[in-house]
Amino acid sequence: MKRNYKFLVLVLLMAAASCSFTTKTFNDPNKDKLLIDLITYVLERGHYDAKSIDDGFSKEVYRDYLDAVDPLKRFFYEKDVKEFVVYQDKIDDQIRGKDLTFFNLTHDRLLERMKEVRGIYKEILAQPFDFSEEEDINTNYEEIEYVASRAELKERWRKQLKFSTLANYYEKKAEQERLILSKKDSKSSKENYIDADVDSEDEAKEAFASSKSDISESDKEFVIKSDVELEKEAREAVLTSMDEYFDFSEELERKDYFAVYINAIVEEFDPHTFYFAPQDKDRFDIAMSGKLEGIGARLQKKSDNITIMEVISGGPAWLSDKLSEGDIILKVKQENEAAPVSIVGMRLDDAVNLIKGPKDSKVTLTVKKKVMGNIEDITITRDVVELEETYAKSALVRKNGREFGLINLPKFYFDMENYADRNAASDVKKEIIRLKKEGMEGLVLDLRNNGGGSLKTVVDIAGLFIEKGPIVQVKSKGAGQEILEDQDPSILWDGPLVILVNELSASASEILAAAMQDYKRAIIIGSKQTYGKGTVQNVIDLNQTVRSNEYGDLGALKLTTQKFYRVNGGSTQLEGVKSDVVVPDRYSYIDIGEKDYENPLPWDQIKAAKYKIWDGYIDFEDAIKSSNARMSNNAQLNLIAENAKWVKNQRDEEIYPLNYTAYQNHRLLTEKDAKRFDAISSYTSNLTYESLPYEMELYVTDTILKEKRDRWHTSLTGDVYIEEAINVLEDIKINNIKRSKVATIKN
Repeated sequence: MKRNYKFLVLVLLMAAASCSFTTKTFNDPNKDKLLIDLITYVLERGHYDAKSIDDGFSKEVYRDYLDAVDPLKRFFYEKDVKEFVVYQDKIDDQIRGKDLTFFNLTHDRLLERMKEVRGIYKEILAQPFDFSEEEDINTNYEEIEYVASRAELKERWRKQLKFSTLANYYEKKAEQERLILSKKDSKSSKENYIDADVDSEDEAKEAFASSKSDISESDKEFVIKSDVELEKEAREAVLTSMDEYFDFSEELERKDYFAVYINAIVEEFDPHTFYFAPQDKDRFDIAMSGKLEGIGARLQKKSDNITIMEVISGGPAWLSDKLSEGDIILKVKQENEAAPVSIVGMRLDDAVNLIKGPKDSKVTLTVKKKVMGNIEDITITRDVVELEETYAKSALVRKNGREFGLINLPKFYFDMENYADRNAASDVKKEIIRLKKEGMEGLVLDLRNNGGGSLKTVVDIAGLFIEKGPIVQVKSKGAGQEILEDQDPSILWDGPLVILVNELSASASEILAAAMQDYKRAIIIGSKQTYGKGTVQNVIDLNQTVRSNEYGDLGALKLTTQKFYRVNGGSTQLEGVKSDVVVPDRYSYIDIGEKDYENPLPWDQIKAAKYKIWDGYIDFEDAIKSSNARMSNNAQLNLIAENAKWVKNQRDEEIYPLNYTAYQNHRLLTEKDAKRFDAISSYTSNLTYESLPYEMELYVTDTILKEKRDRWHTSLTGDVYIEEAINVLEDIKINNIKRSKVATIKN
């Protein structure tokens, strides 16, 4: 099931957030043939564990590609698949022969079926649903068969649309009932207020007349709607949602679908080998560096309008103070062009491409303001925009008069063009120096949900906590193994260290956690194991692999070229890093990780590197035992564990009623059961969090940053994992004090 939805998300992202500009040559089939040729050449010669492109490989590509373009089996007919299946063992031959017959057939048929379905869903949603019928829907899309007729296809869509409408209808009825009760309570309270707060009969009459007038006006604003009206509203909401989805789908071009086809091929080698179309490569670079060149605004498309969804703090648009969330951009004019270009109705990716641009260039936007509705031209000088949420952030944590440091690292970011520019290692170093200045006694490094990034930043960060030594071993195809070492004998932080991880801590996060665990430098707190991605990828610019290119940007291939290993010789591939202190979380019973994907590389091990275990603490194991003892008796964590099992059971449900009474009963039971876990979100620790002085100075002019940090600190007060990390730091600190006393006695 995971594979299907991953590809579906990919297709939707292409429609919603792409950044390329359309050209005729981009849809040239000859360019597609060149791409196939280049990519297979690079895969076969450069992949760490290249597969044979044979009939077995072909069958896997066939299955995965159909799953990619029609994961819920709501477009293709059984007869379509019978046409397609002829090619299931011929795709390997077509790859080698640069033959696009299979892709062309499936692509053209998909467009035909999508056009057909657009008529079907409109027809279905034109009529009311009967929620008194006894029927249900099966949401296990992997097990259902393709439909045999248009009637079956319509029935499949009818049930899905009815299910969506039923959910909306239930919410609308529940909301109306809440409002009715609220009105009754308000009226009752007002009458009680009148009885209690008047001193004479005349005052009572006057107050009662006034209250009747107020209630009447309120009742005029709130009209109770019939079930028929609510059903119609719910159905119209689904219709709007479907229209928007198909509008996005219609903006997808042949090149977008061809990128999905290529990835069905390359991901047979392993889950992390991936083809980036030019616009996807741009997004990857932004994600890795946390920077882009443009005006600093996030955009979305609603109907035909390109609307500002967010103005990024610190960016040119924010500094100009002329653009706001909700403003609609109508036209875009470059500084060296005479006439503006209308972007009304334009693809979102094309509009983004027009608006962004190199640093110091100017762009003029014709904008319809959200508040006043007036239209004005706004000129902005583009600049480098830093995405604050990408970067490390820190907080000072106070408990019982003692101070500890917390650094949250979302990813191991770096600039692919210039490593010396801002990167994760240099930022973490700065934060540690700032925290030390404030007198921190222990440090928590939060790597939860950190999916990785630059290998070099890992080595540099690890070197902040140990004397020089090996950090990670890397094995390349046919080139033996290499040891990446910290060669700087200085230690920036030699105090107590805890690293937080979870099932989504992957790749570079696992390298750092594993190294600190092997050195016994830090205590690892988190899930039973981390993600389990023990492979290294390099991004190959396909434009550099050809001598001449008449087709424009060819994109890039992210290629698995190495595996990495712990200093103890073990691989993190599939196995991940086992936490010293295992704590439950919401993912505890859900399949998440490398082992749950298709085609992962296997686990293995190599010879251990020579390294010296950290001798900075005594009773290291005692701190772990104390933490485990606390965790086993922690009511909040026990409740989280129960919730994780409950979430797993909810996810495993496949059959849902389409009868309103049955659906209502199901929802009420589910909501009642879920209330048991309300205490999870209302939990508050006894810790206080504070920004460092340098950030507080920024708050004077950057209120958005202050608001973000305030929200972060609020969420941290309810974070039981941070609370336990601080407890462990206290234990380690006590042990250090004991060590100091022992040393004094010996002397």
